[in-house]
Amino acid sequence: MQLSGSICALATPFTADGALDLEACARLIDYQLAGGTQALVVAGSTGEAHMLTESEWGRLLAFALEHVRGRVPVLAGTGAAATAASVQQTRRAQALGADAALVVTPYYVRPTQQGLLRHFIEVAEHGGLPVVMYNVPSRSGCDLLPETAARLAGHANIIGLKEARGDAARIAAVAPLAQPGFAVLSGDDASAHDAMLAGMQGVISVVNNLVPAAMRALCDAALRADRAAVERHAAGLAPLISALECAPNPIAVKAGLAALGICHAGLRLPLIELEPGAARARLVHSLAALAPVASAA
Repeated sequence: MQLSGSICALATPFTADGALDLEACARLIDYQLAGGTQALVVAGSTGEAHMLTESEWGRLLAFALEHVRGRVPVLAGTGAAATAASVQQTRRAQALGADAALVVTPYYVRPTQQGLLRHFIEVAEHGGLPVVMYNVPSRSGCDLLPETAARLAGHANIIGLKEARGDAARIAAVAPLAQPGFAVLSGDDASAHDAMLAGMQGVISVVNNLVPAAMRALCDAALRADRAAVERHAAGLAPLISALECAPNPIAVKAGLAALGICHAGLRLPLIELEPGAARARLVHSLAALAPVASAA
């Protein structure tokens, strides 16, 4: 499997009373596929994976796989703080039919680089699925360094890296790791266009939930190295990407999905809904410039 282009880190819709909303999940998946999204991540951090029970996690992934019907790859978020737990969750995803696992660096426990090396090898060799490593130090509290990622890139069952550090130095360090069978993907919407122009092969995106066609156009332009088109598309997306930063992910993206009429804006505690006000109005205004909204802020 060679992942590339616009990949959506799907939000998980809930009903007004907090239950899984699989009808809204179907609407969101259909919206992504109609917009040209090239792969989907289910139950990642944007999908509030840590707010789901084990049963809900399985129901959500099974439903998404059934609804997608193989039209694009589906990656399951299977990362955990403990290596054994991540292996177990990856095996569950494999049994349900996922195409690959997105495995975040172990959070809170702050492993060493050698610990990270052994962690990802263990999941790759015993989880039953191809592994995409996910580095997001701002959330996990540890940083998978480029030299460690380079050592892991040679493993036959590790097929990619999602790098969420968007600084120029990190982009320059990890982009050259891209090769046939190993994709280097941006995990930062604001710098994704620069990352792809530097050699990364796509983006696992949050804003993609709201504007899949616009993100596909940006990715297509970047992967064909059309710098003028990239700058044009990036400039059009920048206000919305900036507006999403008003609250921790996925609070704002849920508000945007509600404005589009796709799902309810609610989240599970300790995350709370984005309140009406200037930030929400700015979000809806920037979204309306790119997609027809169904409701006002």
